[in-house]
Amino acid sequence: MTRLVTIFGGAGFVGRYIARRMAKEGWRVRVASRRPNESMHVKPYGAPGQVEPVFCNIRDDASVRAVMQGADAVVNCVGLLDERGRQTFGAVQVDGAGRIARIAADLGVDRLVHLSALGADESSDSNYQVTKAQGEAAILEHFHDAVILRPSVVFGAEDGFFNKIAGLSRFAPVMPVVAGGVKLQPVYVDDVAQAAVAGVVGAAASGVYELGGAEVVTFREVMEKALEVSYRKRILFGLPMFIAHIEAAVLSFIETVSLGAIPNFLMTRDQLRALSTDNTVSEDAKTLADLGIEPVRMDSVLPDYLWRYRPSGQYDDIRDSAANLRG
Repeated sequence: MTRLVTIFGGAGFVGRYIARRMAKEGWRVRVASRRPNESMHVKPYGAPGQVEPVFCNIRDDASVRAVMQGADAVVNCVGLLDERGRQTFGAVQVDGAGRIARIAADLGVDRLVHLSALGADESSDSNYQVTKAQGEAAILEHFHDAVILRPSVVFGAEDGFFNKIAGLSRFAPVMPVVAGGVKLQPVYVDDVAQAAVAGVVGAAASGVYELGGAEVVTFREVMEKALEVSYRKRILFGLPMFIAHIEAAVLSFIETVSLGAIPNFLMTRDQLRALSTDNTVSEDAKTLADLGIEPVRMDSVLPDYLWRYRPSGQYDDIRDSAANLRG
């Protein structure tokens, strides 16, 4: 009988890559989402009926139990970058994670893979990082043999990181840099997906894996890289952290009083607090190398999707080639 995996958040940025790879492995894939009608893009990942979006609210026991019926493995990709309404860090990243693990253990699911985050730390000043650590503890309380993945900043065509920087460069001749010296280790989304698949199929031993890419760069270098690939020349200036906190507070206040009509699309105060420490793989951690995965370099992927932010889009390279021919 074909094996079944339930992927919570399987239609999201990282989840869709895991769903695609699991379908290629021959598994049936159940994609659990709060909005299954908006998750139909995952259906073509496999043969007809192989990948199916289903409704699930991870804040509800009955909903979680229903989508896990008959599953051989479970992957939890659900997480938040900021809080809105009832979708709080505690409700989703702690209670939701614990609920999935508890019900998976109760139903006798063989394997559980949980997507956490590099920097998860209960002593952090960032509520995001605190609840990520608490979510890991909730997972292990109920499912001791879980595989926990802690990726650094994840990049890929649908990311909200490089796309945001390159998108802002189209309108801002001067761009502020907050915490420009903080070190990051961006990891390619499909490398994270490969690690998750290794956990599902039993190729990864239980435990925590820190997933970082091939390069360690500063936040300022990340911005410079996005501008370079986007063919944009912009002035970058260091913005003091206390001023950034004031701006973030004002933007969040505007979002609140506008009832979300004017969202804070830049950065929240909690995200700023998370930027106070480096986001790189520890020396003694299990990594992609322990899973036999060689990380993809940024330069081999970024041009594939940041070209749309160039002044002439895909025609920039064509124009340059024509200029070289005339020369």
